Amino acid sequence: MILHFYFARRFLLSFLMITAVLITLILLTGILEESRNSFADVLSFGDLLTLALLNTPQTINRILPLNMVLATVVLFLSMARSSEMVVTRAAGRPALKTLVSPVAMAFLIGLIIVGVFNPLVAATSKRYEQLTDQYRNGNGSALSISEEGLWLRQGGDEGQTVIRAWRSNTDGSVLYDVTFIAYAPEGNPMRRIEAQSATLSDDGWELHDAKSWPLTVGINAEGNAETFETLMIPSSLTLDRIRDSFGKAGAISIYELPAFIQQLEQSGFSPRRHKVWMQTELARPLFLIAMVLVASAFTMRHTRSGGTGIAVLSAVLLGFGLYFIRSFAQILGENGQIPVLLAAWAPPIAAIMLALGLLLHREDG
Repeated sequence: MILHFYFARRFLLSFLMITAVLITLILLTGILEESRNSFADVLSFGDLLTLALLNTPQTINRILPLNMVLATVVLFLSMARSSEMVVTRAAGRPALKTLVSPVAMAFLIGLIIVGVFNPLVAATSKRYEQLTDQYRNGNGSALSISEEGLWLRQGGDEGQTVIRAWRSNTDGSVLYDVTFIAYAPEGNPMRRIEAQSATLSDDGWELHDAKSWPLTVGINAEGNAETFETLMIPSSLTLDRIRDSFGKAGAISIYELPAFIQQLEQSGFSPRRHKVWMQTELARPLFLIAMVLVASAFTMRHTRSGGTGIAVLSAVLLGFGLYFIRSFAQILGENGQIPVLLAAWAPPIAAIMLALGLLLHREDG
């Protein structure tokens, strides 16, 4: 048991060291990347640093499997150079039993990432998107989905417009039972429009069977109301911006995803992307275990055997390959070409089986 705790502590220290190095590199490159944006000339260094800090947790969460591979490589290479692995094997401890502690620690880290770090990533990612949209467009746009339907906000030089619809099609290009309320730049309501449907095109919103009421003070709204078979309203929104407003599942906490998925279904949007993301996050601890097993299959060896560089390179490349397959399966799941559960759980389970096969092939038990 003491040896298990020793291996677990060494693995945790390696993981924290690699994480600290990666955070520093990501933060520095993040500042440089933000300074290259089109709106960077109006930002101070503090604003650039804030954007880089907000984007760092999302990047760390994305490259966590690589972090796990590097931590495993550092652990076993350091133990091989100090001959601790030789002593451990000479004491009759098999390789698979030695891996129990790192695997258990990787699983625990995965649980912490999903349960604690995921909400932090969601909050910082959402704030990062809000700030970049504000800096880039000046007038923000937002989408909110609730039990009362979906809400959109678009801005322009003529003021803000709030849009409420009870439902939409799957990509958000057509809204049904929709209401537009236009506000002047000083904040006063100017006009209310209700329509049976509204279709977003390059020219703006095309409303069908619409009725418009003026909301200017001193004017009879109903007496001056107008009806239109079709009515065009300019818009700064695009389909990509609408989808980005709710389509980035990483900006939603794992605890809020089930309710959000239900609201998407009620509003008429397709929740497949969010379902795949939620299942992928739940399967993350297994995938981290697979990364530990893959890296250990190439590095649990004595340095005197030679070929250490090739072994490390093979572990990193195989880790990248498994990460690519996992991402590819996630894309297939989001596009509906494979079932959601298969897209999320098959890659980590297959990776664990592959890593165990490599370990059993290379080790003597």
